[in-house]
Amino acid sequence: MGSKNYMLEPILGRYVNVDISGRKNRIYFEESTLSDKGATPIICLHTAGSNNAQFRHLMVDEEVAKNFKVIAFDMPWHGKSLPPVGYQNEEYKLTTELYVETVNTFITAIGVSRPVIMGCSMGGRIVLELARRFGENLKAVIGLEASDYQTPWYDTAWLNRPDVHGGEICASLISGLVAPQSPEQTRWETLWGYLAGGPGVFKGDLHFYREDSDFRDRSAEIDAKGCPLYLLTGEYDFSCTPEDTERTGRSIPGAEITIMEKLGHFPMSENPKLFRTYLLPVLAKIAAGV
Repeated sequence: MGSKNYMLEPILGRYVNVDISGRKNRIYFEESTLSDKGATPIICLHTAGSNNAQFRHLMVDEEVAKNFKVIAFDMPWHGKSLPPVGYQNEEYKLTTELYVETVNTFITAIGVSRPVIMGCSMGGRIVLELARRFGENLKAVIGLEASDYQTPWYDTAWLNRPDVHGGEICASLISGLVAPQSPEQTRWETLWGYLAGGPGVFKGDLHFYREDSDFRDRSAEIDAKGCPLYLLTGEYDFSCTPEDTERTGRSIPGAEITIMEKLGHFPMSENPKLFRTYLLPVLAKIAAGV
């Protein structure tokens, strides 16, 4: 009772109950309490197989909070968001349409308007489609490790089997995507999101990422003048490579591309201090309406 070795972080966690594709879902989300009421919301979308904790460092960043309110949610089946009732009788498979519906439903449910949307990896892929379809309703879009397509480099057949530990396999698979310069503590924190994942969830996310999200025929339709688009990719990312991001950016007039040195596939969690040096200038442009 007498110890003073504690600190309450300025993060509020809550649940919102929504219907998605006719099924009830209880979605967990966290938001920074540092920001003023007039701050622009940033809706953050985590990577495949992980959860919203990837963005926890941004939520406590006082510089970010000057103009923006960071909000991150766990997709259904991920983190603290349970699967819908009856999940035991189905195989989870994320699709483009389900992903779009989930994000839009969440935004509507929490009552925000014209947010910035920032997603990483599979989240970076879907923000491109959100910008294409709903850019007029968004203040800006930030794609981390984002491209409109990439050549699959992994075999998913063994990702949900009774004879292997799914979490350990997933963490091993993605461990090489963390830049070698990233601190040990945040490297292992990033891997924990995969070690703790539910059975079949990473595989189900990769159905979207590998098989249902080739946007090469439509990315040029994004209006980056009406909805500013920023693409930031780590130089050590061999999943969504810098070349993938640059090719995508070149197809979208007005898109801004940044290749981040000494960062990998999970910049916001693997090395948050370095990542913010790339993100803050982007947020400054968005705040200024540039």
